[in-house]
Amino acid sequence: MPEWLVERGVGETRRVLVDDGRIIEARIELEGAVRAGAIIEARLGSTGRSGRNAIAIGLDGTEYLLPRGAAGFSEGALVTIEVTRETIPGNEPWKRPLAKLAGDPPRPAPAPVGRELPFPSAHDVLADAGWGDLVEEARSGIIRFAGGELRISPTPAMTLIDVDGYLPPEDLALAGAAEAARAIRRLDIGGSIGIDLPTCGSRVVRQAAAARVDGILAQPFERTSVNGFGFIQIVRPRSHASIVELAQDRAAFEARALLRAAAFEPPGAKRIVAHPALQKLLEAHPDWMNALARQLGGTIELRSEPSLPISGGYVEAA
Repeated sequence: MPEWLVERGVGETRRVLVDDGRIIEARIELEGAVRAGAIIEARLGSTGRSGRNAIAIGLDGTEYLLPRGAAGFSEGALVTIEVTRETIPGNEPWKRPLAKLAGDPPRPAPAPVGRELPFPSAHDVLADAGWGDLVEEARSGIIRFAGGELRISPTPAMTLIDVDGYLPPEDLALAGAAEAARAIRRLDIGGSIGIDLPTCGSRVVRQAAAARVDGILAQPFERTSVNGFGFIQIVRPRSHASIVELAQDRAAFEARALLRAAAFEPPGAKRIVAHPALQKLLEAHPDWMNALARQLGGTIELRSEPSLPISGGYVEAA
């Protein structure tokens, strides 16, 4: 039976839905981020235009866009807002998180649901379920399957998934549609998604490919038909960044992955050897380093190694 597992690590909390020993859904929640569903106090910075697109400023200085406006309030008013979409890292740093007016008092977002895993522990449960493969899929954007592969490319407009391979076009369209739908779930991809399948002249095959998507993706979502060029568009709720989008912030993504790997090392003093970009980021997060030191029961040193790829960091005894 599918089971949600929660692992609270350094800098992030990882949530995975495991079925038959493999991860079928996953989400990474960043430490310190105001999560979707939280209700916070803010001051109205702008009432927007024509009753829409007001701007509220949280007590920490974060600006939230209120697409539905802030009817009944004037600029400068203290309001409570519910965060509906978290800050999305990537190519559009100017894009504000989204919120709406709330009538309830401030409260945090609902706690993650699932069985809490001890962390660190002697046994890496998530690794057994394929966490390492998932991280590699997110960082590379490439997912291989029998007879083909997916290439995932996040863009400002949508996440694009290209299906390519050496199977006959109709077989590749069916297999690719199913693999793309599984990847969307596994990598927590929301918003507008385009899947480019091989061109198929058969309407029956196109309908069957769409049916495979319907059978794998959980509601709610909307989709188009597969057109004659093999393109299908899907729209899913998007309240936070996908794991693919988080991986675009390479230094932070790789640093947290490296800290997770370090937590499973034997206890004692350790030295983290990493690309200079990771060293710089880790030095800027002494709280992360202190948390790792407590987990391992020893001091943590950093050594920069410019020859390493950004994902090639490792841990050694100090």
